[in-house]
Amino acid sequence: MFRHVVLFTWAEGATDEQKATVATELRKLTEIIPEIRAYTLGADAGVNPGNHEFAIVADFDSADDFLVYRDHPEHQAVIAKHIKPIVASRAAVQFTI
Repeated sequence: MFRHVVLFTWAEGATDEQKATVATELRKLTEIIPEIRAYTLGADAGVNPGNHEFAIVADFDSADDFLVYRDHPEHQAVIAKHIKPIVASRAAVQFTI
């Protein structure tokens, strides 16, 4: 298995509606991109100060399947339309599990 983890901090002024739309649009990708094996996402629980505000954990059978997801036009559209306009910072890592 191949895991992709992404963390976002939202820009000042990002609305709750915009943040909810990111989650909604990302969840739709599981129906569109069959290479996704598991997809978990959500807002930070707010337990520790200084955390990123949103996380995505996505699992794939292989790095090649991850690349299909990464480059998929629907995924890229979610990034361009819903994430980039409100993201202040992003961190990501991929690794084999």
